[in-house]
Amino acid sequence: MALDGVTLNHLVKELAPQLIGARIDKVNQPEKEEIHLFLRNQGRSLRLLLNVSATSARLHLTQENKKNPASPPMFCMILRKHLEGSKIQNIEQIGLERIVLITFQNYNEYGDLATLRLYLEIMGKHSNLILVDPVKQVILDGLKRYSHAVSRHREVLPGRTYILPPSQGKVDPLSDEEAFRSVLLQEELSGKLTDLLVKHFNGVSPELAREIVVRAGLKLTVRLEQCGDIDLSRVFQGYLILANPATLPQTEPCLYYHAGSAKSGLPTAFSFVPYQQYQGLATETFPSLDDAIERFYHAKASNNNLEAKRGSLHKIVRENLDHMQKKLGIYEETMANAEKSFKYSRWGELITANLYRITLGMTEIVAEDYNEETLPKITIPLDPRLSGIDNSQHYYRRYNKAKATLQKTEPLRSASLNEVNYLESVLLSLEQASTSSELEEIHKELIDQEYLAGKHTHKNTSKKAGKFPNKGTAKKKQSNKPEVPQPKIYLSDSGRMILVGKNNRQNDWLTLKKGRPHDLWLHVKNIPGSHVLIPLEDGEEFPDDLTLEEAAALAIHFSQAKGSTLVPVDYTHVKNIKKPNAAKPGMVIYETNWTLYLTPKPEVIERLLATEKSTE
Repeated sequence: MALDGVTLNHLVKELAPQLIGARIDKVNQPEKEEIHLFLRNQGRSLRLLLNVSATSARLHLTQENKKNPASPPMFCMILRKHLEGSKIQNIEQIGLERIVLITFQNYNEYGDLATLRLYLEIMGKHSNLILVDPVKQVILDGLKRYSHAVSRHREVLPGRTYILPPSQGKVDPLSDEEAFRSVLLQEELSGKLTDLLVKHFNGVSPELAREIVVRAGLKLTVRLEQCGDIDLSRVFQGYLILANPATLPQTEPCLYYHAGSAKSGLPTAFSFVPYQQYQGLATETFPSLDDAIERFYHAKASNNNLEAKRGSLHKIVRENLDHMQKKLGIYEETMANAEKSFKYSRWGELITANLYRITLGMTEIVAEDYNEETLPKITIPLDPRLSGIDNSQHYYRRYNKAKATLQKTEPLRSASLNEVNYLESVLLSLEQASTSSELEEIHKELIDQEYLAGKHTHKNTSKKAGKFPNKGTAKKKQSNKPEVPQPKIYLSDSGRMILVGKNNRQNDWLTLKKGRPHDLWLHVKNIPGSHVLIPLEDGEEFPDDLTLEEAAALAIHFSQAKGSTLVPVDYTHVKNIKKPNAAKPGMVIYETNWTLYLTPKPEVIERLLATEKSTE
């Protein structure tokens, strides 16, 4: 969702009293397409964010402190040269276009008071931030430079004349219904009403057009030819309220969340007044439009960073998994071929038993297999150049070779299978991770398992520090103490606590550190998934049946068996769980257990997930 011209108008009006008269203390460019202006106004410190990325172009105040590059980019240095120490004289929108003009006054190198203009153009992938000398109407620099090779309309290069982006020929806000109708009716009557509103009226976005139509009581798919006089009057009333900023007395900013997204903090949309089209969605109101927009884009950026990190880790794990699956396939094929060669031992025995029938030059012999009760006849190929005993020895050698191959390959196959199972569990953890801290735990785990380069988080066994480390060494050692994993907590319908590990580090900590010997442990049978723990009271052997079923439902939900029916779930006490030496994170074994088969009900899972909280 992008800022439309009407929303931008309300935002600029809201920001103007806070920004006009503010002094520019510092200019930073923490990202390639983002500028931060550090302001001081009436004793308040403010930070104005100006972003020109293709999907998130915007401006708003922010409190987020982003890391700056070691060397400032060229555009940042230009802004520092001209804007640091200046004051904001005005901030305005060009009509209802998505262009914001910020006017600054500062002393130039000659000591004269000079005026500068900074244009923020919000135009999707063509969004830009351009510093202009208004006296000569010359571009000092642009964040995105381009020549006529990119745009026939204008060039954005230092020294070129600044030209506003080409007009789209849309109509400015109308207060006369007849004029409104005449604009609509100049098009083909078969046109979709929402498309016509976006096409002809300045500042109207697809979301705003849909809201106008919804408030008129019409379907979103309605066409102009299907609208009567009353319908068009209702559309005009909605347009007058929503698309004409002068007729809206006060904004009521809102964020909207789809089911499940409110908990993750990722909003679906924002609006300057409550939108009827989003009825049914979780809604959060804000005291100012600036706050709502800042929250929306901050959540969006955080989610984009989360998905980027998830994608990067997923690619690494996927590549290693594909490699190990290929190796596993080779080992299994080798073992299958070796097992086929076990028949050569029997052939050698039968040839030895029938030596008296074999002469040089024979190419085969038909012998009765005395190992079977029915004494079936087997045709055994012979090398005509060899005697009977040499043919027998030939088959024994082939059998021994196959046997040796099987003995050497089985450990390799077993190790590869363990590696495949482990990597599949990591993939599942990546899919389930919902926060950056959970992805960071997986990242550290992959470093420890040497899939990624980096500093290991396991204990350092080096003895170089000596037997009696000094205070500085002890203090440093204490500061490097690994963070305690934070599994999720859910509450059963009877109020019992159910703990769930979301990745292998959490699983190990939950089972081997957190769990007490008499606590109940659950895991989906023979399928990668989360470890689930039900803490029990002293002397209590099992929880109530409902809690057990709900814990099993969570174990299924957080596993590769999610969505399956009659899934087997093993449960046992923690005292029965063992972790073999050198086992991968999250890998445990057990022999004593019970198994229940369950098809989780969606409403039960939804209720349990709504009770989620961290162990922090």
